Amino acid sequence: MYKLGIDVGGTNTDAVLIDEDLNVIADIKHPTSGDIYEGIVGAIKKVLDISGVDRNLIRQAMLGTTQCTNAIVERKNLAPIGILRIGAPATLGIKPMVDWASDIQKIAVGSTIVGGGFEYDGKELAPLDVKAATAFFLEMKEKEVKSIAISCVFSTVRNDHELEAAKLCREVMGEDVHVSISSEIGSMGLVERENATILNAALWQVAQRFTEGFAQSLAEEGITNAEVYLSQNDGTLMTMEHARKYPILTVACGPTNSIRGASYLSKLKNAIVIDVGGTTTDLGVIQNGFPRESSVAVTIGGVRTNFRMPDVVSIGLGGGSIVRCLGDGTVTVGPDSVGYQITKEAMVFGGDVMTATDIAVRLGMADVGDAQKAAEIPLELAEKAMDVMRALVEDSLDAMKISNADSDVILVGGGSIILPENLAGAATVLKPEHFGCANAIGSAISKVSGTYEQLIDYNVLPREQALEQAKADAISLAVKAGAIKETVEIIEVEDVPLAYYPGNTNRVKIKAAGDLKS
Repeated sequence: MYKLGIDVGGTNTDAVLIDEDLNVIADIKHPTSGDIYEGIVGAIKKVLDISGVDRNLIRQAMLGTTQCTNAIVERKNLAPIGILRIGAPATLGIKPMVDWASDIQKIAVGSTIVGGGFEYDGKELAPLDVKAATAFFLEMKEKEVKSIAISCVFSTVRNDHELEAAKLCREVMGEDVHVSISSEIGSMGLVERENATILNAALWQVAQRFTEGFAQSLAEEGITNAEVYLSQNDGTLMTMEHARKYPILTVACGPTNSIRGASYLSKLKNAIVIDVGGTTTDLGVIQNGFPRESSVAVTIGGVRTNFRMPDVVSIGLGGGSIVRCLGDGTVTVGPDSVGYQITKEAMVFGGDVMTATDIAVRLGMADVGDAQKAAEIPLELAEKAMDVMRALVEDSLDAMKISNADSDVILVGGGSIILPENLAGAATVLKPEHFGCANAIGSAISKVSGTYEQLIDYNVLPREQALEQAKADAISLAVKAGAIKETVEIIEVEDVPLAYYPGNTNRVKIKAAGDLKS
């Protein structure tokens, strides 16, 4: 039995085949084209040709893609939606999408705030205004809207009104309407949670397109016996059905795949990962083998959200970053890049654009293309450019630390050839075998997870009893998502006291993960 892992980046589409013992059989890089499915099909063909593996023996296929992130950032292919907030009169002061840029606000065909919602302690503010909600859903149906975002004040404490509104929405608009519920997506904080829900609702067409496209790409190559999964941004997998329901969870899955792959290849459970691509470098942290989650609101395409996201710093440095020597003698590197055109435009490949890869070749750090074509770069210029690249990475490395102690560092990604293997702030710098396809490997070896999050008053339910129940619920969620029960383990426990809540209230968050059923 084999697993096929694919990760679509801006420059390259990486593919890897691993066996049932998680040994890498073959790994390749294939240029990402304007049509990403050409890149996926090309990568699949290439890895199958190299490995010689029987297509019928591939039982699992995993895809990591930037499609949702790109759709938000580029404002492309987002579906028209309706927004229902439950929380009048308490939340009338701030309208939905109040701080969004005008070019993305256009996705909202209509929005309204109706009566209902809860207090911080779960007490009902007001009954759900069924009449007003029904009128809104009828209006959206008339305007042929196919996706609705529903949020409610303090729905992370009680989501009764959200569930009631979702049921009402399907009764009025039909069972085929896409309904996104904020309590299933975001965390505490109404506006940021609502924002994440709105984005999720707008991404349903994008999700449908890339899930169907991936399945079609596999079928075209004769891979018909494989269960198909999508990478999500906590370093674990989800089913195609789950991805269509929660496409927002695929945002930033590329860096998390690289972090998981780096951990697997290096055998390190705690380290800082530097993933260098063709256009950008992503830095993330491995904690107990999984990506460290961001503890602050994360902005995606100018929209503040608070759903789970990896703690990642991205800088405009990659193998294709353009190097320029300015009139005053200073040298700049990036943030613009030749991207997937590097094999045509970089000097070592016969082009006329000086890139970070050309600098690495000139300094003898890498052996790609024709080194003679980089020899014309003045040594002083090359050394200045390397100092700029080193400074960019070392500054970001310091930003990822939580203490002043040096950290173990793992270099991965095809572009990591441009970085030196001695960096200030690093205790050790490791570049493992198969480093170039760590993201695809991370996708292929990923586990399935379940996360339980709730506010619990320990005066009502004793702490030990509450935590045991929360762990059992997290394990149950992981099994429901497709994990083998015997392999599920608790990988993260958060128990945070909330001083501004009554009684002895804590925010309890438990995450469990296990191996995927074969």
